[in-house]
Amino acid sequence: MDLRIFTEPQQGATYDDLLRVAQATEECDFDAFFRSDHFLAMGVPGEPGPTDSYVTLAGLARETSRIRLGTLVTSATFRLPGPLAVAVAQVDQMSGGRVELGLGTGWFEAEHQAYGIPFPAVSERFDRLAEQLEILTGLWTTPPGERYSFTGTHYTVVDSPALPKPVQQPHPPVIVGGKGKRRTPELAARFATEFNVPFATVDEVAAQFARVDRACAEAGRDPATLARSVAQMTCVGRDDAEVARRAEALGKKVDELNPFDLTGTVAQVVDQLGTWRERTGLSRFYLQILDLADLDHLELIAAEVAPQLT
Repeated sequence: MDLRIFTEPQQGATYDDLLRVAQATEECDFDAFFRSDHFLAMGVPGEPGPTDSYVTLAGLARETSRIRLGTLVTSATFRLPGPLAVAVAQVDQMSGGRVELGLGTGWFEAEHQAYGIPFPAVSERFDRLAEQLEILTGLWTTPPGERYSFTGTHYTVVDSPALPKPVQQPHPPVIVGGKGKRRTPELAARFATEFNVPFATVDEVAAQFARVDRACAEAGRDPATLARSVAQMTCVGRDDAEVARRAEALGKKVDELNPFDLTGTVAQVVDQLGTWRERTGLSRFYLQILDLADLDHLELIAAEVAPQLT
């Protein structure tokens, strides 16, 4: 099982904070460093304020050498598809082919209002997401020297040179996910390299994976070609006291954490991960780390949890 570190910098983190975590992620031999793509903190002051995802990933691309880098997930409302294709392709070049794009509809209306971003109804957001996925993959896979055009309801691309090209072929991995029961699995079956379900119970994830299996079958795609992953808040300790201390750093008591969070001692978390794998068949787990100053947390998971998952 791949273990990936997943951060929420809108809650209050500078680029230097993220750099320290990304470099620790690499030193601890995790598979990847991912960050959310949000502009407004949730439930906390969030100082010093938001950092741009692709500015961040571009910097990390030059200051790391092995780990995968990506977003979980970018909102389709935040960026036009053409400039987004350029940004992701450029970071892919800067990293030597290590970037991945998570893309979703967007859901947090307050951050749109706070930064002047239009927030249409959910049906339109899904329509825009579908067109963006079509345009992004179309631009990236257009052969060199040829042109790309697209006419949709929300976006039109005319005679684009479709540059720059990403290093990864046919294009960087695309992650689609969420809990939507119809359009989310359909879009994943059409466009995604990986399907992710965040912050849900084992039963909910298993049901959503079954839906994406059916969507793949309806689209004529082998479901085995679509990687499956989960994201959960993670709080691991050597003993109960350390688990409680880490929960307290998040402003919580252990019994206040969600029952589906990855929480407990090393042995308990290894058992939880085993259950996730057995019940859902997932191949990848995003460990949401909220206390970015606690690098010992990463070292503990790398040293005592990860080796037991092979």
